[in-house]
Amino acid sequence: MSDNLDIYLYIIIALLPLTSCLVVLQLNPYHALALRGILGAIAALVYAVLGAADVALTEALMGTLLAITLYAVAVRSSLVLRVGILEDGTQLEDEIDFQEVIGEFRKILNKRHMRLEILPYTDKQALQRGLMEKEIHATLSRSSVMQVGEEESMNAQVYDDFGIRRSSYLAITRIRRIYDIMIAELVSGQTTVNYVNISDVNNTKLKEKHL
Repeated sequence: MSDNLDIYLYIIIALLPLTSCLVVLQLNPYHALALRGILGAIAALVYAVLGAADVALTEALMGTLLAITLYAVAVRSSLVLRVGILEDGTQLEDEIDFQEVIGEFRKILNKRHMRLEILPYTDKQALQRGLMEKEIHATLSRSSVMQVGEEESMNAQVYDDFGIRRSSYLAITRIRRIYDIMIAELVSGQTTVNYVNISDVNNTKLKEKHL
């Protein structure tokens, strides 16, 4: 009976390094969280079988339940791109062209297990302030709408392969990594992506205020 118990114990213990390797190698953070929960449950089971009930309970509550909860909150809040749009009465969010641009954004973000959140702003100043105060990670508007660090321009148009006129959009982000990703992977040609360093803009405004 004791030999059988030892065999089962060895099998359970062998699952610990195996699960640990799977956690490290997992690309999807949500799958990694699930595997981390399994790892904690296996560890708690091993402690319980070895007679350390108090350690098993601590591992189950603190090392597994609480840790997974905190990790899940951190992952969900960090893997999101908040994009501000301007609600100027033209129903921007209902445009077919706009939905295609948003769909392309989501496709790029889904590769990295990220979510896209759209936050509407009532006017241009509020949209700029949201980016400057880091409420959002990027802005998206028609090319004719002035953004942070940009000059007013004509409403640009692009054409698809069938010669159909499409709206052109301007995306501005304060995160360099997002800028690099969008520049490399946006293929429709409808969206121009710019990067703005918020610190440099704030320092410039501060100098202008003291002149």
